[in-house]
Amino acid sequence: MGTKTIGVREEVYERLKARKREDESFTDLVNRLLDETTTDWREEFGTLDETDADELEQLVADSRKRASSGLSTRQEEALEALSNGDEDDDETA
Repeated sequence: MGTKTIGVREEVYERLKARKREDESFTDLVNRLLDETTTDWREEFGTLDETDADELEQLVADSRKRASSGLSTRQEEALEALSNGDEDDDETA
């Protein structure tokens, strides 16, 4: 199998060297580091522990209640304003 030479900044080299085990080559080190990282962010996307999931669910429910309540109030106020406008039109006619 062939090899490739890559360039890295001095500080990156020092960081890699510090993580390199005594019995491994830089190729082994890079392979190990790549294996330790999740390559597909979607694998972990959307996962919460049960406590966080319950807390989020409660926050969403509370937010929906507040939004619904506010919407109902605004609708009632708009209907009242419209109905008052109709009465004013009837009185002037």
